[in-house]
Amino acid sequence: MRNIYFVGTAGSGKSTMVGAFKQWLGDNGIDAITINLDPGTDRLAYKADIDIREWISLGEVMDEYSLGPNGAQIVAADLMAMNIHKLTSVLSGYKTRYALIDTPGQLELFAFRESSNMIVNSLGKDKSMIAYLSDPMLCRRPNGFVSSMMLSALVQFRLQLPMVNLLSKIDTLTEEESERITDWFENPDTLYGDFLDEDSDPQTVVGMELFKALENTGIFGGIKGVSAEEEMGLEEIYAYAQLAFFGGEDSERD
Repeated sequence: MRNIYFVGTAGSGKSTMVGAFKQWLGDNGIDAITINLDPGTDRLAYKADIDIREWISLGEVMDEYSLGPNGAQIVAADLMAMNIHKLTSVLSGYKTRYALIDTPGQLELFAFRESSNMIVNSLGKDKSMIAYLSDPMLCRRPNGFVSSMMLSALVQFRLQLPMVNLLSKIDTLTEEESERITDWFENPDTLYGDFLDEDSDPQTVVGMELFKALENTGIFGGIKGVSAEEEMGLEEIYAYAQLAFFGGEDSERD
């Protein structure tokens, strides 16, 4: 079994993408299960095969620890790690090719707490990858794009897993906007030039410095536009998974 963690900021479309990708895999004869790791979600866009809410209730955490929603989310994130043996016990009963893992809506709860490393290690770090979803509304301007790429780089640095960058909800962008964002990722000089064109923006200096730092990390190279609603880019996620797990060999189709 290979694990694909869907990670991104709140509203980036993680849950919807998990549901759409599960459907696409099934339509192509590839077995997969879905795992929800967000104890605070009210509604999922798919039926979770394994759901952390079976063991952790955000409402109960709020009552037991006298916390508000934000504090309860932090405690719940740590409780997930404490209850990981329950999840792995259930998971061991599944014989499937992929586990599609929906992470908490608040990016920092998954990326920046040590409990997440415990979860990744327990589920098998050597057979895991990240699908990082960037919100298209944030990425429309150079400074927002760089902010999103900075978060992406931090997630990869923290978890140390292979990662594919996805521009989600691409159907909400015009063709011109989509091409410009893709060009920023693949050609940093274009992004740099667009920063210079926004020199009246007080955030430009900070953005350019962040851009230079990111450029030196080698993060730039490619971003894939995807849409759960229009079923766009799903095969490209699968292709990257084949590359990350099997060196590019398409050995998974029935």
